[in-house]
Amino acid sequence: MGKIKFTDNSGTFVIENPENYSGLYLPLAGEKELKSSITPTLAGDSKTDQNHFLFEPVSIENLHNNKNGRNFWCLINGSNMWSVSGASAMQEAEKFSKEQDESKIEAGLMWQRLTRVSKKFGIRAEVLSFVPVDENIEIMYVTLKNISDNDIDITPIAALPIYGRSADNLRDHRHVTSLLHRIETKEYGVEVAPVLSFDERGHRKNETTYFVYGSKYDGEKPKEFYPTNQMFIGEGGSFLMPEAVRTGKTGVNPGTKIQGKESTGAFAFGNIKLKAGEKTGYIMLAGVTTQKDTIESRTSLYRTKVNVIKCFEKTKKHWKDKVNIDFEMNDKAVDNYLKWICFQPILRRIYGCSFLPYHDYGKGGRGWRDLWQDCLALLVMEPDMVRKMIVSNYGGVRIDGTNATIIGNGQGKFIADRNNITRVWMDHAYWPFVTTKLYMDQTGDLDILLDKVSYFKDRQSLRGTAHDDEWKFEDGNTQKTVGGVDYFGTVIEHILLQNLCAFYDVGEHNEMRLHGADWNDALDMAWERGESVAFTCAYAGNLKDIAYYLRKIESTDGIRIIEVAKEMECLFRKGKELYENPYKKQQLLSEYSKLCCHNISGETAVLKISMICENLEEKADWLMKNIRENEWIKEDDNTGWFNGYYDNHGKKVEYYKKDDVRMMLTSQVFAIMSGIADEKQIKAICNSADKYLYEKKAGGYRLNTDFKEEKFDFGRMFGFAYGEKENGAVFSHMAVMYANALYKRGFIKEGYKVLKNLLDSAMDFENSIMYPGIPEYFDNDGRGLYAYLTGAASWYMLTMITEVFGVRGELGNLVIKPALLPEQFDKDGKAAIKLNFSGRTLKITIHADIDNIQDNNGVYNKIIRVECDGNELESADLKKVVIMKKRIEEMSCERCHEIDVFIK
Repeated sequence: MGKIKFTDNSGTFVIENPENYSGLYLPLAGEKELKSSITPTLAGDSKTDQNHFLFEPVSIENLHNNKNGRNFWCLINGSNMWSVSGASAMQEAEKFSKEQDESKIEAGLMWQRLTRVSKKFGIRAEVLSFVPVDENIEIMYVTLKNISDNDIDITPIAALPIYGRSADNLRDHRHVTSLLHRIETKEYGVEVAPVLSFDERGHRKNETTYFVYGSKYDGEKPKEFYPTNQMFIGEGGSFLMPEAVRTGKTGVNPGTKIQGKESTGAFAFGNIKLKAGEKTGYIMLAGVTTQKDTIESRTSLYRTKVNVIKCFEKTKKHWKDKVNIDFEMNDKAVDNYLKWICFQPILRRIYGCSFLPYHDYGKGGRGWRDLWQDCLALLVMEPDMVRKMIVSNYGGVRIDGTNATIIGNGQGKFIADRNNITRVWMDHAYWPFVTTKLYMDQTGDLDILLDKVSYFKDRQSLRGTAHDDEWKFEDGNTQKTVGGVDYFGTVIEHILLQNLCAFYDVGEHNEMRLHGADWNDALDMAWERGESVAFTCAYAGNLKDIAYYLRKIESTDGIRIIEVAKEMECLFRKGKELYENPYKKQQLLSEYSKLCCHNISGETAVLKISMICENLEEKADWLMKNIRENEWIKEDDNTGWFNGYYDNHGKKVEYYKKDDVRMMLTSQVFAIMSGIADEKQIKAICNSADKYLYEKKAGGYRLNTDFKEEKFDFGRMFGFAYGEKENGAVFSHMAVMYANALYKRGFIKEGYKVLKNLLDSAMDFENSIMYPGIPEYFDNDGRGLYAYLTGAASWYMLTMITEVFGVRGELGNLVIKPALLPEQFDKDGKAAIKLNFSGRTLKITIHADIDNIQDNNGVYNKIIRVECDGNELESADLKKVVIMKKRIEEMSCERCHEIDVFIK
């Protein structure tokens, strides 16, 4: 498994000499705004948002630079400089030599402990780093121990450079913004309060203070301060060879005020003499606040070792409790990797898509698609908060079926687009119902469909093709009626609107238009004639499922009718003549979009649920038939796949020619998942994917074959090197969805192969060079890129729970339908999962007779007995266990309940 060793069952791991690997970093955050990243050499940045960086912004390409990261120095015996982070000129020079320090990282969920040993100087340091759950403060606790036989004279000096401004100023106005700095030394640290901020919002009065405070383990104050870069590093010096450490020069006292300089939270503590075996400790607190007068009182809570360790234990428990899913299978390392994968959706809730060292997704916010997919995982781990989140998120839908693309600050706050570019991602309307469907199954709460919520409104109109010149900024971002009041529609109205508008928004081949892109954002150069067959498949499946849940409302709640906006009536037109004519469909959509270009009437139409369901099913059936007849590509009797796209010249993107095979994984995923591909076609797709897309070294199934051209009539992805990112990399997100689709359709071995390859590749540390988790993608060398912040984690976690272990809700009832292979059980024939369901903690153990597996194609799928807390339950179905919602609600919330399922 390489260099990573786990020390418990909660994801805690150890890695030796981690600075010998590039690009490693760990997230550190609490539940407030502060978001940090930290490397094995204490580099990395910290920020509350794009405009408020405590430490200088870093990217993956300068993490290794480490010139101005967090540091703590020891001036030993008056002449020897030693950095606990390893970031000194001397230690850099000795790297990879026999003089190199010994180091290791121990890390867990939101914390890191660096240990560094210098045999040369006889000193051992530990640096514990974490962020308290409820503070915008990063804590760094340094322990020094004399491991020699002689006394050591040490002058300890902390140095945490304070950036204190917007990420934009890293290049733009870097010097000018330093002129705004107002720096002051206090008894325990350094504060920087810029008078103005220069960023994308314009010039405005600054209310934020950045600070670095410090104390000895017993609360003793620093002795002197070096509050500016110049004062600390000196003329001709650097952060790897600072004058203040090199010469031990005198600093300034508390109460010193300096203006217009780059700042460093640097200070020296009193000189100490450590005897052989003796230890001491120092605390550094770095933070951001808009309440300057509270800094002293807040930092005083973490001024001693006792309080820091108490806070650390509280922090560890908080994140352990949050990631409340445990796996127990045949490999403890796999169980621990899955723990980190389950943690990743929580990280994305906190960090968005860009607040870790990979910044390629812009300026930090989560997008529309991210929001809904992250909710999938949160439904399992943090279900109490999800209902409100789902309903409020529908407030981002426009009345024309498109949506805002960026999530603002706060739940239910939306921004049209980060850069004010009018764009429509044609897949966006697909994801909200997928999440809502899982919510209804997990909880049985169908009433959510009847909750009312507003619509988003801005200048964008007619599905991204025009502007509403009547709309003014002061009108606000909610859809109005002609009477000037906000219009509210039910959640089901929002769902219908999104999916029906997509049905009519077609190109010349009667497949849904690609617009700005679909799930693959890099398919962005086919606005005029591009079409996405892949997501036409997805929407067809949605239409079927929407009808299913509406029928459930009708049968269980006795509701026969629903109200929709009167303008929507035209969207329920039907008939073969309409469906087969792309021009007529486009005209109908245009007719609807013009009706609601600015304000809408506010009138509603009453429609029968039975009529709506028949309408949706008819539309879905037509879509499925059309795709089966027109988009299947046959190589031979055993191989074939679906074309998933048309380019901007109106030509099919995927095809088979003897010397030119073009196949995309996305196209197959949604054909399988939606039910369009029949069993024979799925087998052919699997054979083709194995033949043309699979490469074990790269991590499994590539996103596409090599088109061997810069296909700029389709998307920018073809400018990327083949095998990188969206152009043919093993892109974890779509690979996991491929596995999910295969499991759903009963292709268990094939689905397992996908999941196993991804996890094996991530766990192969010598190639993946990443901490535990699943990356966004693997490059051609098998290196994992874009760690932590990927929707793949939500889908991997969900697939493991709902498909592999088969533990899921069906309208509030608990269903257990395991699809485990023999190799996934431990030596005793057991595989277990612990999770929450309907407010109860359940440990579900699957027991298999590993010596006498029946001829089930190598899959255990026959249930022979079920027990709950030692009592046998009746199970009428040999394929799955169903425990009714009422029975679950009768269980105690105060204990963990044991469910044992025996299979063969």
